[in-house]
Amino acid sequence: MKRRDFLKSGLLAGASVTLPGVYGNMLAQTSSTTPPAFDLVAIKGGEPDVMFDEAIKHLGGIKKFVKKNQKVLVKPNIGWDVVPERGANTHPKLVSRVVKHCFDAGAKEVYVFDHTCDDWKRSYANSGIEKAVKDAGGTMVPGNSESMYQEVSINFGKSLTKTKVHELILDSDVFINIPILKHHASTKLTICMKNLMGVVWDRGYWHRNNLHQCIADYCTYTHKPLLNVVDAYYVMKQNGPRGVSAADISLMKSQIISTDMVAADAAAAKTFGLEPSDVSYIKIADSMKIGNMNLSKLNIKRIIL
Repeated sequence: MKRRDFLKSGLLAGASVTLPGVYGNMLAQTSSTTPPAFDLVAIKGGEPDVMFDEAIKHLGGIKKFVKKNQKVLVKPNIGWDVVPERGANTHPKLVSRVVKHCFDAGAKEVYVFDHTCDDWKRSYANSGIEKAVKDAGGTMVPGNSESMYQEVSINFGKSLTKTKVHELILDSDVFINIPILKHHASTKLTICMKNLMGVVWDRGYWHRNNLHQCIADYCTYTHKPLLNVVDAYYVMKQNGPRGVSAADISLMKSQIISTDMVAADAAAAKTFGLEPSDVSYIKIADSMKIGNMNLSKLNIKRIIL
C-alpha cells in the first residue's frame, strides 16, 4: 500500500467526547458518549480469543467502539522475530479475534501494523500475526519507512513536544491498542502506553530524553486508542523485551480490557506482581491526569472462565 493511500485528509472522523483530567477537550475516537458499565474488565482462564469474546461484552460489545463503515487501526506488539509461545509479541489468536469483531461491527477496513525492532517481514510472519490478520480479512501494513510518518505536535508534552507518527494514526476513525504484558529492561514493564512507541518513527529520541516522561507525554496526544486490550496469556517475566528462552515465560492465561490506558497498565502491573507506582511512566501518567492508576477507585469486572 502506497503512502498516499494512507492519508486522505489528516483528520479523524470520530466525534469529540469528554475525557478525564486536564486533557478533557482532546479528540477521542468514538461514536458514542455513553460510558461503559465498567472501567475495566479482567479475565483469566481461557484462550485469548475466547477471553476477548467474553470480556468485550462487559464494556458494551465491540459495536460500542466500532461503527459501520469506519476505518479501524489495530496496533499489536509485533516487534520481534519469534514464535507466539515466546511471549514477545501479542498473541495472534487475540489479534485475529479483534479484527473479526471489528468487521462484525461493520468496519469498512481494518489495518494492522507495528514499527518493529527486528526485520518487519520476518516479525510479521513468524509472530503468526500476519496470517491471523489476513485470515480474518484485515490488511497488514509495514511501518519500516520514515516516509510513512508525519510530524505532529504533542501540545501537553514536557519532554516530548513533537514526534513523527505513522499515517494510519491520522487516517483511522478508531484506534485499538493490543499490547502484550512483559518485562522490559528499560522500563520494568511494557504494556499499553509503551506499546505506542511502535507508532512513532524516532524511538531513540525517547530513550535519550527521559523515556518514562516521553511515554506519558505521548499519551496526551489527541489521536489516542479508544480501546486497550492487554494480552497476558504468555507473560515474559524476565529478559524482556525480546526474551532468551522458554524459561522466561509464565503461562498466565489472562487479559485486561479498558478504555483507560493508565488503568489497564496499572492492573497489568498488579498481574505481573508489581505495584503500579513501581513503573515510573504509570505514576507520571497518573499525576498528569491522563488516566487513573488507583484501582480501588475503579469499577472492575473480574471473570474466571
